[in-house]
Amino acid sequence: MNKRKFLQRIILNQNNVKFNDIVILMESFGFLLDRINGSHHIFKHLDISVIINLQKVRDEVKPYQVRQLLKIIEKYNLKLNL
Repeated sequence: MNKRKFLQRIILNQNNVKFNDIVILMESFGFLLDRINGSHHIFKHLDISVIINLQKVRDEVKPYQVRQLLKIIEKYNLKLNL
């Protein structure tokens, strides 16, 4: 998976994003899985005090959660580590 192309795709369309793909992207931005509670996967970043909650529903992530991730990436000016 080309992470830059994937990021561009989800910026344009937050629907039908595969859970495993978004996890790989989040890890490239420095997020780590903190805990799992049912279908909720809680991620945190070592440099910022924000947590992100992703739900795996039929192997996809809810679109509003993708939008939340994109806003956090922009707000904190996080860089993609390839």
